Amino acid sequence: MYFVDTIVALATPLGRSGIGVIRLSGDDPLNIVRSIVNDKEFTPVPRQAVLQQLYTTDGSAVIDRALVTYFRTPHSFTGEDVVEISCHGSPVLLRLVIDECLSLGARMAEPGEFSLRALAHGRMDLTEAEAIRDLIDAQTIAAARQAVRQMSGEFSHQLQPIKDELLDVIVFLESALEFVEDDLPEFQTESLGLRLRAVADSVAAMAATYRAGHLVREGIRVAIVGRPNVGKSSLFNALVGDDRAIVTEIPGTTRDQIRERFIVENIPVSLVDTAGLRETADTVEKIGVERARRTMIDADLVMAVVDVTDEDIEDDLEILESVAAMRHVIVLNKIDKADAKSVEAFRNRLFENMSSDQLQHVAISAKSGSGLDSLKSALIKPFSPSDMNLDGFLVSDARHYDLLRRAHDEVITSADLLRSGTSEEIVLVGLHNGLRFLGEITGETTTEDMLTRIFSTFCIGK
Repeated sequence: MYFVDTIVALATPLGRSGIGVIRLSGDDPLNIVRSIVNDKEFTPVPRQAVLQQLYTTDGSAVIDRALVTYFRTPHSFTGEDVVEISCHGSPVLLRLVIDECLSLGARMAEPGEFSLRALAHGRMDLTEAEAIRDLIDAQTIAAARQAVRQMSGEFSHQLQPIKDELLDVIVFLESALEFVEDDLPEFQTESLGLRLRAVADSVAAMAATYRAGHLVREGIRVAIVGRPNVGKSSLFNALVGDDRAIVTEIPGTTRDQIRERFIVENIPVSLVDTAGLRETADTVEKIGVERARRTMIDADLVMAVVDVTDEDIEDDLEILESVAAMRHVIVLNKIDKADAKSVEAFRNRLFENMSSDQLQHVAISAKSGSGLDSLKSALIKPFSPSDMNLDGFLVSDARHYDLLRRAHDEVITSADLLRSGTSEEIVLVGLHNGLRFLGEITGETTTEDMLTRIFSTFCIGK
């Protein structure tokens, strides 16, 4: 890739703030800034911030006083000349400065274009660039730590010896194909096969961390379902720690879905409060009920809420039957309104005809908060077994996981072909494919279309 223009974008979030940073990068950002500071000789010392007046293009009006920092190529984030202007964080003022830059020949940056230019100039590899996006999007401390480890190159460092070993085997087989007329001796074939198996095992071990990595990065989706007035919205508010959902004694108050996130043991939980499940003639409520049923299907886990003070459990049983095939937790709510004996009697009636795998339940009071900690633990338990290690480096991106699995399969297939006496030419096809898949992870062999898709998920200023 070769870039001949200068791009500009706001590097800090939109909205009012104490400071807003405007970033320029490309072939001529310094001349653009010279026009804005109204000083054609302006040549700041690299990496030293200097206070300057900013002017309109015609020099007739002062826009702001700002800190200007110059980063000379190649010692910058993108590897190009970069200038950062730190203004006061008024959205109107920041827009005015950006407009001045655009009028002087810069263009607005595309999503992730600064990081893309850093990749193109060798300032980072693709996994490190993706880690910048993940760090910005991190929802928990664990996710941020994983992103920082990847941003520092840990993923690439772990991949490199695997790629080196695979390349050594490829070179050996290529040489044998070119210079050795006879078949390889059995001891060499066996030795190469063992080396390929070791490579495959190393790739598989990295891929095996994806379950934990995906959990830390993306979390789980949980839907709250149940009849009207069993306390779903109260439970929603109690879990997220805010009165997000309206709570009344009127059945059918929740018509549409309400979504919020909270954290349980460094795992993000996306919680959805749904309309009460019942037959209704109300058109709007009926739409809400249908959405609730679709949400149940899409969720990673369903919380089926029942009211322990309700004598009629027929509708509850129908709902529990509908979620039986899904991963679910039964929540016995409103235990603050019943004594222990009544709760036990309700539990016995509810579970009388259920199989053992349907009996996972937690008794809580959404009003008093009793049992909420146990419920939170029950939500993540199916996804975070006790042997899952969240401290080491984890593969968290689905793209990386897919490429690791494909590389593993290619290497295993080639090892099997080698052992069966297949020609080195055929064996090498799979090994080259495996090496290419590993290269795609770090961007060594990634296509431009793939890069476009990846960097389109970045924010503009990165």
